[in-house]
Amino acid sequence: MFDRLTSVLILVLAGLGLSCSTGRVSAGEPGDQRIEIQVGARTRSFLLHVPAKLVAPVPLVIAFHGGGGNASGYQKSTGLDRVADRAGFAVAYPDGTGKRTGSRRFLTWNAGDCCGAAQQQDSDDVGFTLALIDESAERLPIDRDRIYATGHSNGAMMTYRVAAEAAERFAAVAPVAGSMNVARFAPAGPVAVLHIHSVDDPRAPYRGGLNQTGRFVIPHRDVAAQLERWRTNNLCQQTRELLEERKWQGHTAALYAWRDCAQGNEVALWKLTGAGHGWPGGRRQLPERIVGPETHVIDASEEVWAFFERFRRAASTDTGPR
Repeated sequence: MFDRLTSVLILVLAGLGLSCSTGRVSAGEPGDQRIEIQVGARTRSFLLHVPAKLVAPVPLVIAFHGGGGNASGYQKSTGLDRVADRAGFAVAYPDGTGKRTGSRRFLTWNAGDCCGAAQQQDSDDVGFTLALIDESAERLPIDRDRIYATGHSNGAMMTYRVAAEAAERFAAVAPVAGSMNVARFAPAGPVAVLHIHSVDDPRAPYRGGLNQTGRFVIPHRDVAAQLERWRTNNLCQQTRELLEERKWQGHTAALYAWRDCAQGNEVALWKLTGAGHGWPGGRRQLPERIVGPETHVIDASEEVWAFFERFRRAASTDTGPR
């Protein structure tokens, strides 16, 4: 997930940095900005993508890169900007924590029992996320009832952590190729969840277990068991529906959902076979020997937004799917 070879390849293939303004965004200024904010004693940064089609109030998607990656590389590899420009939502790509202050190399998230420098330094990544939301709202007319989070691998774990610890701020989350990895689970309310994961993922085992990543041993938790925690939290009935199936070059994808949940929420799972650890439908970054086969059986960016746009924050007057 974030060994040195993986990280070097991410930086080589995805590129480093992005030249951006740090001024206030207006409705007439679509594009990207790099923004720095102070969180405790640390200066943190994120990329804010403002869609070409901007209609207030604007939904916000927070997208957490994988372990060893960075905001810029993740932005380039997922295709989320393409969807954002068409649908009219903003995307914030935060940078995790590295060994050296200010570095954008080998970045990780403090996602509970994982990972790397962020966990070792006890980085306040939940606090950073909440500060990012507030800063984005200073620059854009953000719809506070339509804030969402997604992420890949260690970023998926971070997505789960912010949903568990700041449930009142999010309408829905969509972790990809990384299971929840928190010991304490007591969300303040329901949050709609879409999980995307391949049973053949070689880096983040679907059924859980330990994975050796460089000198780190990464604990992964069983996907089904963690989704059950969310089903219980969201007061969903036990009946799981099979909604859709797809095939692509020997790979399969099945969409399951628990839909009879409190306040119109949902817990859903795109369960893939044949695919590896990459972002489904995204741009290849790493060799197959490291992350397994790429797949286009689904486009994760399209599926994530198709899920998100159905939900508003449960605390809103409009509590159900649209």
